[in-house]
Amino acid sequence: MLNVSVNCLDRQVHICPERVALIWERDERGSEVRYTYRQLLEMTCRVGNLLKRHGVRKGDCVTIYMPTCPLAVASMLACARIGAAHNVVFAGFSADALAERIRDAQSSIVITMNQGVRGGKVTELKKTVDTAVQSCPTVRHVVLEASLDDLVSLRQLYHERGMKYLSVDQICVFGTDLTLQEMLKEDVVCEPAAMNSEDVLFLLYTSGSTGKPKGLVHTQAGYLLYAALTQRYVFSYHDGDVFGCVADIGWITGHSYIVYGPLANGATTVLFESTPVYPDPGRYWETVERLKINQFYGAPTAIRLLLKYGDQWVNKYDRSSLKTLGSVGEPINTEAWEWYHRVVGEGRCPVVDTWWQTETGGICIAPKPSEPDEEIVPGMAMRPFFGIKPVLMDTEGKVLTANNTSGALCIAQPWPGMARTIHNNHERFIETYCQPYPGYFFTGDGAYRSPKGYYQITGRLDDVINVSGHRIGTAEIEDVVCPAVAESAVIGYSHDIKGQGIYAFVVLKKNMKIKEEDLYKQLNSVVSEKIAKYACPDFILLVKRLPKTRSGKIMRRVLRKVVESDLDSLGDLSTLDDPAAVQEIIEGHAKISMNNCLKSQINTFL
Repeated sequence: MLNVSVNCLDRQVHICPERVALIWERDERGSEVRYTYRQLLEMTCRVGNLLKRHGVRKGDCVTIYMPTCPLAVASMLACARIGAAHNVVFAGFSADALAERIRDAQSSIVITMNQGVRGGKVTELKKTVDTAVQSCPTVRHVVLEASLDDLVSLRQLYHERGMKYLSVDQICVFGTDLTLQEMLKEDVVCEPAAMNSEDVLFLLYTSGSTGKPKGLVHTQAGYLLYAALTQRYVFSYHDGDVFGCVADIGWITGHSYIVYGPLANGATTVLFESTPVYPDPGRYWETVERLKINQFYGAPTAIRLLLKYGDQWVNKYDRSSLKTLGSVGEPINTEAWEWYHRVVGEGRCPVVDTWWQTETGGICIAPKPSEPDEEIVPGMAMRPFFGIKPVLMDTEGKVLTANNTSGALCIAQPWPGMARTIHNNHERFIETYCQPYPGYFFTGDGAYRSPKGYYQITGRLDDVINVSGHRIGTAEIEDVVCPAVAESAVIGYSHDIKGQGIYAFVVLKKNMKIKEEDLYKQLNSVVSEKIAKYACPDFILLVKRLPKTRSGKIMRRVLRKVVESDLDSLGDLSTLDDPAAVQEIIEGHAKISMNNCLKSQINTFL
């Protein structure tokens, strides 16, 4: 029997209660707030007691819709403490996307904030929650963090709406200033629930090719062990270091390498709430200097973006505290890797390009751990972590044993951090991960194994697009209903900054007349409302018909080849119902490419 919160907090409090657990790097530079392990334990216990008082029991699931902040961490740990699962939803998702995740998790309580601030912009989180819970009959309470000024208007608003779950006696206010009202009534001691190793710790939803998000289930002991081991050994973490993962808490990276891994190791972990370019492109490196960060873990998207601003924004700040640089979310290209290593790390910090997924729970392939003098190849994840046995499979399901070959990346044996199932749909878990290659875990990614046996991730093999580290299923975008659109096909394409961009091919309804610019605005507005802004297409091409097989399946492979300008590799088109559709798409894409090129040249000239 065990309890994850005890391993992350109580164990550290017994040893070093005043060690800093969290450094909250707020949106405004220089406004960081530090929390010791003792303070974080007290906050966690208060939240845990509050949740129990509002009816949360062992085995329930609490949805958390918050930015990266101490209360979000305390809420996660409070759920773990009382034996409830948590379902953290990225605080950029729309009300519809949030509602779908609340309903699937069957949450009775949602924890949120009145507003979030990122990059100087305010996001009305509570309004999103208000809209979402109207279609979530299981929700009884919304636990809210708000300032004292907010409360006056909120109380009046709740009365006017007459919403039962928002009645005045259920307004629960937390914070770091004088607005601790409800939470401060709770005891700072909360008895931890005794949990079995395979009890559910959390659900985390990721996009699937079917369009319906998958609620991946991670359990207690194996996940915590794996997160802790990988955080310590991949990053060469030592006691006393400041660990700086700048991911959002709403994704698996935030779970494993902001919260659970670092806290289980007694680390000081950074909660970065801002953006890499606010208030200027030196934000990351000024933060490194001020907080004396030792390990920095960021996304290739941000690295590519900052590279374009030049070296001066990096060299302006002292980065001598850095020991290890990490990359996460997607494969990092060689140019970005070399700039990261040479400029940011001054040529002395190893760069660990890590490959893993929500499904894996933690890092599976990375250059470290290794012998001190072992080589690190730019742009390659390289070496499997302890207990991970990667294999490459050919199209016929046979294991490729030779080096210098490419195939579908699978894992040959279970490991502690792997997801156990999909919430309420174990059959889908088996179909997605176990059936494509029986006896192996199918990752959905392709990989290349070098002559020396190192692994390089080559990209997705299914219909999932990775936009700036956010995974989104093509079907999820295609399922969004737009009044003018009869049908659509969405693919990912190579993007200099985001890794992958989104390209949509759209067929209009009969007799529908609409300007392309109006369609672009309309479609992006609907996608933003139904999913999130990052899911909006970068390019939209109007076509009369999509390339389909005679059985009606859209040939996305052909669409990808057209967008990649690889027309010599279109393959056999005889299976298409109407091969002429491909020529129309080729001509339409050529016009978009030419217009885009002209715009780029004009911008360069100006």
